[in-house]
Amino acid sequence: MLRYIIKRILYLLFVFLIMSVLLFVIYNAVPGDPARIRAEKFKQKDPVQYQIAYEQARADLGLDKPLPLRYFSWMRQMLKGDFGYSTYYSRDVRELVVTPMKNTVMLNIGAMFLALLITIPLGISCSTRRGGVYDNLVRIFTVVGYSIPQFIIGLVFIFFFAVRLRIFPISGFGTPNFEGSFWEEVLDKLRYMALPLLVMTFSSLGGMTKYVRSAMIDALSMDFVRTARAKGLKEQVVVYVHAFRSALLPVITLIIGWFFSIFGGSLIIENMFALNGMGKVYINCLQNQDYQVVLALQMFYIIIGLAGNLVIDLSYMLADPRVRLG
Repeated sequence: MLRYIIKRILYLLFVFLIMSVLLFVIYNAVPGDPARIRAEKFKQKDPVQYQIAYEQARADLGLDKPLPLRYFSWMRQMLKGDFGYSTYYSRDVRELVVTPMKNTVMLNIGAMFLALLITIPLGISCSTRRGGVYDNLVRIFTVVGYSIPQFIIGLVFIFFFAVRLRIFPISGFGTPNFEGSFWEEVLDKLRYMALPLLVMTFSSLGGMTKYVRSAMIDALSMDFVRTARAKGLKEQVVVYVHAFRSALLPVITLIIGWFFSIFGGSLIIENMFALNGMGKVYINCLQNQDYQVVLALQMFYIIIGLAGNLVIDLSYMLADPRVRLG
């Protein structure tokens, strides 16, 4: 077990190194000059001051050095915890991402929790009533929910819950300049997060339910389930203890993969509801050629993805003792 983990970590470090080189070369080959963007404010005032600011910006960003030296300097700073400076937001990257990351994680964890709370019991109940009226109705719902794009669901929910019924606000993460106690502030934020949460949860129900249902149907058709029933075990024990544990293997991949994706931000939702999250920051930085932020976020997502793959493999063994990692 320990040997396997060490081998995987060494492999992940190698992949991380290769990806860092590729991404650094790609983003530095994109047309544009970040130093010119940083010195833009001096352009209309004084051409001499502009040229001085431009040369200083090139030196600060390391653009006056060869590409290999710039890569090693960038990687050394990254390993020290210095992720660079945002030319678009005029802030250090580490300070910039704190609030958007917190908002994104809160929103995505809430949506994931609600979706799992609904889809796992729903998928199990459908698998135990396979071919019945209840199962067919849920399957129709899953196909429709899986087929409709997320932004369409968002527009429908905005129309009904924000425009017609006026239950939830349309945009933002809280009332501007809100004054009140801690719990009043929490309730205010929950009220603003409710509509995006509903959209994200509803849009994920179809695919998640279908996935859990398929995994449970495969598990219920296995020999050990028939043996458990032949022994006279209660149906609840057979389904929720024996079959569900076997069905966890494919579901674990989905759940953990989804969990590690919560840091990436929801591009459609955050832009639709004007939320200050990682998706919005990422898009703004891409559009404004703020590649210091983009590179830092890309490397963070690579680490999250690689760690997620390791956790998924280890979770297989915990879910099913038959799995042996070599």
